Amino acid sequence: MIAGRRLSPRTAPLPRGNDGRGDGAARPGPEGAYRWCRRIVRERDPAIYALTALMPRLLWPGCWALWAALAAVDDIADSRTRQPTERAVELQAWVNALDAELATETSTDMVRRALVDTIVRWGLDVADLRASFQVLAGDVHPAPLVTWDDWRARSRGMDSAWARQILVLLDRAGVDMSFALQHGEAISRFLDGVQLIDDLADLAEDLAQQPLTIPAEVLDRFPGAAEDLPRRRWTMPVQGVLAHLVSMARHWVDQPSLGVGWHPGPAILLATTRRVFLARLDAIAAAGPGLLQASPEPGRITRWRILAPARVRTALAWKLTELSGPPAARLLPAPLPPAGPPPGQVLPPRLRADGVRAPQIAADRMPRHVAIIMDGNGRWAQQRGLPRPEGHRAGIEAVHDVVHGALEIGLSHLTLYAFSTENWKRDVGEVTRLFALLDEELRSAPYLDHGVRLRWLGHPDRLPTELVRTLQRNETASRDQRTLTLTLCVNYGGRAEILHGAAAVARSVLAGELDPEQITEGEFARHLPLPDLPDVDLLWRTGAEQRTSNFLPWHSTYAELFFTTSLWPDIDRRDLWAAVAECARRGRRYGAATG
Repeated sequence: MIAGRRLSPRTAPLPRGNDGRGDGAARPGPEGAYRWCRRIVRERDPAIYALTALMPRLLWPGCWALWAALAAVDDIADSRTRQPTERAVELQAWVNALDAELATETSTDMVRRALVDTIVRWGLDVADLRASFQVLAGDVHPAPLVTWDDWRARSRGMDSAWARQILVLLDRAGVDMSFALQHGEAISRFLDGVQLIDDLADLAEDLAQQPLTIPAEVLDRFPGAAEDLPRRRWTMPVQGVLAHLVSMARHWVDQPSLGVGWHPGPAILLATTRRVFLARLDAIAAAGPGLLQASPEPGRITRWRILAPARVRTALAWKLTELSGPPAARLLPAPLPPAGPPPGQVLPPRLRADGVRAPQIAADRMPRHVAIIMDGNGRWAQQRGLPRPEGHRAGIEAVHDVVHGALEIGLSHLTLYAFSTENWKRDVGEVTRLFALLDEELRSAPYLDHGVRLRWLGHPDRLPTELVRTLQRNETASRDQRTLTLTLCVNYGGRAEILHGAAAVARSVLAGELDPEQITEGEFARHLPLPDLPDVDLLWRTGAEQRTSNFLPWHSTYAELFFTTSLWPDIDRRDLWAAVAECARRGRRYGAATG
């Protein structure tokens, strides 16, 4: 819930030397390490320090450790005293040291000592932190930000991971955070606004750097701004750009309905964060030409008027909440490998023992995206006198073979319909068991070593919290994989996906990001939950039914349809290959006349 201003060496650097890095010194205890991190947060960002103080007191040390760790990595990436290659090596060494220290639960580095203790004590997931470190590492060789999507990828990699860890800390402390899963998109948009306000506040310092942190698509709307801004010229194009960005930031952050119905503690924390950053935005808007010379901040009285009542209200909210400390016997989480095996060490797919190999399909005939409705698990079990959940277990084994078959034949995208929004009509016991089997399967990360990128398409509403977190962890851990993109549709409905896209387009129009007269099919697709998911070339359904059941309607407009009678647990990779070969034989004209 709390997002901080950009971490950079423009503010006071992290304390260094034996006292901070521990070089040649005795291993620090966690209490001293936490005090060290507290000092860092207080000196580097007083606003974040004040907002952190609105959390339950037992979570303060963890909040300090998480923020200080991100600051440490960012300082390495942004250092102006070392060459990019040196910074990249030092950053990787820092992350590698963290992995090694998680095994021993200690460190000679103050920040990592506190971070290790926080991860172990509260059972945090290292994947989100690692993803943030990877985004921060991008500042070693910063790429130009062309579109808002580029900007958001950078923003959400930095701020969102810390916010997600804060949510987990609250959950571990006994605060019911299930509501957060239902507002993930609004929370992400709120954090985007917070990051944009930080970018605007730090604009004077950023103008000395290249590339600018303003997307090129915004600068292009105001000809001349890209040349005037680095020269600190207060021209009409520059004023237009800044007025546009201020308006967007206000629209993203000022969401009064966000927090309604939440637990009082997080709701007050969110509302206070909103007021703090809107006050910063007011100072930015009032700065005029001074914004190009210095970072404007609201006055102390303004901050006091916002924070003082919030301290009283959150203190009462936490007092009335039954909080719990971390479990005394929490197991140490295993260090997460850096997004799968190192480059060049991706394991090949498992081959069939009978020696049957994938057919050779010409590259220009090979479908790019195959989507499968895996129908027939329950009927398969009933035919054998077994409980229906046993059909789902057998279906998971079929998925294993099909995924390895997709790897073997060289498929690029495979999407599986695992649970539809209509499947909630089924027996509660069957649904519960299915989710437990799916969570168990995904926790083993069965395809990570084979270079598979796993993604989730669907809505978190009503799903078990742990399953949602497992899906998110798999996405984070495999985000840089390249051999196959495996998309699992869990609690997915095609019409709901299109409505999601329409709502996102409407918000972009209201925010002034998008001209309604310029909305194209491609622009609409950019607002879908997975904007880079390619169109489906082959939609295959097993189980003898011949309907598409609200599955990927936007992406399947020109898909070849393929229906088979076999129930899903009886399917293996040979069936996938047969479907792919059939698709390759068909002539696809996309509405054109035959020759």
